[in-house]
Amino acid sequence: MKDRRPAPVIMGVNEPGYPNRRIVANIASWKHALNTPAPARRPGGGLATLRTLLPYLWPAHAPRLRLRIVAALALLIAAKVANVYVPIFYKSAVDALGGTAAAVLAIPVGMILAYGGARVLSLVFSELRDAVFARVAQNAIRVVGLQVFRHLHGLALRFHLARQTGGLTRSIERGTRAISTLLSYMLFNVLPTLFEIGLVTIILWHMFDVWFALATLVTVVLYIAYTLLVTEWRTKFRRQMNETDSEANTKAIDSLLNYETVKYFGNEEHEARRYDHALGRYERAAVKSQVSLSLLNIGQAAIISVGLTVVMWMAARGIVAGRLSIGDFVLVNAYLLQLYQPLNFFGFVYREIKQSLIDMDRMFELLSEDREIADEPGAPDLRVDGATVEFRHVVFGYDPRRLILKDVSFTIPAGRTVAVVGSSGAGKSTLSRLLFRFYDVSGGAILIDGQDIRKISQSSLRAAIGIVPQDTVLFNDTIYYNIAYGRPGATQAEIEEAARLAHIHDFILAMPDGYQTVVGERGLKLSGGEKQRVAIARTILKRPAVLVFDEATSALDTHTEREIQGNLREVSRGRTTLTIAHRLSTIIDADEIIVLDGGRVVERGRHHQLLTLDGAYAAMWRRQQESTAGGDELKPYQAAAEQAT
Repeated sequence: MKDRRPAPVIMGVNEPGYPNRRIVANIASWKHALNTPAPARRPGGGLATLRTLLPYLWPAHAPRLRLRIVAALALLIAAKVANVYVPIFYKSAVDALGGTAAAVLAIPVGMILAYGGARVLSLVFSELRDAVFARVAQNAIRVVGLQVFRHLHGLALRFHLARQTGGLTRSIERGTRAISTLLSYMLFNVLPTLFEIGLVTIILWHMFDVWFALATLVTVVLYIAYTLLVTEWRTKFRRQMNETDSEANTKAIDSLLNYETVKYFGNEEHEARRYDHALGRYERAAVKSQVSLSLLNIGQAAIISVGLTVVMWMAARGIVAGRLSIGDFVLVNAYLLQLYQPLNFFGFVYREIKQSLIDMDRMFELLSEDREIADEPGAPDLRVDGATVEFRHVVFGYDPRRLILKDVSFTIPAGRTVAVVGSSGAGKSTLSRLLFRFYDVSGGAILIDGQDIRKISQSSLRAAIGIVPQDTVLFNDTIYYNIAYGRPGATQAEIEEAARLAHIHDFILAMPDGYQTVVGERGLKLSGGEKQRVAIARTILKRPAVLVFDEATSALDTHTEREIQGNLREVSRGRTTLTIAHRLSTIIDADEIIVLDGGRVVERGRHHQLLTLDGAYAAMWRRQQESTAGGDELKPYQAAAEQAT
């Protein structure tokens, strides 16, 4: 059979075959894409946040939840109506006590029973309202939290590389908690209180005169206005508290995650000073918040006291003039105390609502983050037919001012292995990130079986690719869970077989808890080599059509590396494989070796062909020989290469 392997090629930017015009066009299109304005962000503010929350409270496809909302509102109205009748029954009982003996024996008992019944009904309706609405509130919290979680996983790698995990998790935690706070206070405190104020004002106007109603209304309006103004002023202090709290939390988590690095450099005091500086800023913001809260409470108490005194004075004058009874005096007093009790709580409620809106706004801002990498509408799944991978004139840069890849083109035929080598920063690992579509190419295209990966669904693309990364990060769970993560539905026998192929099965069984051994935060309880072998087992279990080995054995000793290399060759047999390597000894049997330098393909061919060319690859080979104990480690590979030549 005729050998179809490509002949070795050395490319240079000044050679006639180099596509200068294509790369210029690609760079131009890349710059245009980067300069395109981002989608408009969701406008901030309380009303915008409430509009965003409303669809979760009135779900279009959940009629039962809508019925619960209607029932909760009906119970809310019933509770307030019963509560408004409590002082009326109380007044009737007091007036009856000043009547005849017969009336005293009959009427007060009835009014007292009615008084007690109204209070009980008010409480019962309120509790039923909370019970009926609980499912609506918890469903909204669950749906919003899940949507934010899914959206965060849908954001591009660029966002996650720039994020601060501590501050991000606090924003999500406070945002979901704020939904419960907002619903509890706004729907079941503010709105019912306003409804009750309206009812009481109408009753006072009807039973007495407009002055009683006006005095009550003016007192309430002044109280609410003062609360709103001072709370708005205080909001900046609460926002500063949130920001400094997130900053302190982020610094603490970052420092603890890098515990070993802190110890290596003896920087415990440096970390403590950074944390103390953040706590100091929080302390100053918290003091300002508390002082302003005291001013708010003093003003609220003064307004309530003045209003209550005025209305009681008017009622006392009415009794002296003979227009009002003792029962009327009691009625006015009971109404005002009953009304001012939730109003006295209103300042705290309003502050909590404002804080909830701020917290929810930050969480909803995460939902407005541009996904950057998104499937096209109706994107089909990848159809794998051999899994030929092609990088076609790929141009890419993480930053507009610096290109990483410059017109890179090569093909990995189905079932073949292509290795990419080069100096640090040449763009080797960038190829794997582009293949997984963590970023979109700025120019050119990446195709699998002739399908542009930008035109297919990301889930099907990533299901077809398996990777063993250079830096392996494990979940803080058992070894069993971490291996099974490659294919969650796998059986225990399949998981153990994958561990055997990765040469880690015996090591696991030697541990006291076996496969149930917990690996710790980011897998820190395992050595680098052990973590990498778990990653290899995880990828073996996935059984992907395309394999990517990104420095897959960089953390292993020479003996273990040679063992696993044999297993990797066995696993990759019949699969399209991209190997990104630093140790050239691991890729000498690749079907083709691509040499990157400065983001360009400068050489390509098989191992012995590239040694014969005596170019960049041969220079790298000699340097590694010289750095490995006189070349003893590479002598078997060198002999094989010379024999092949």
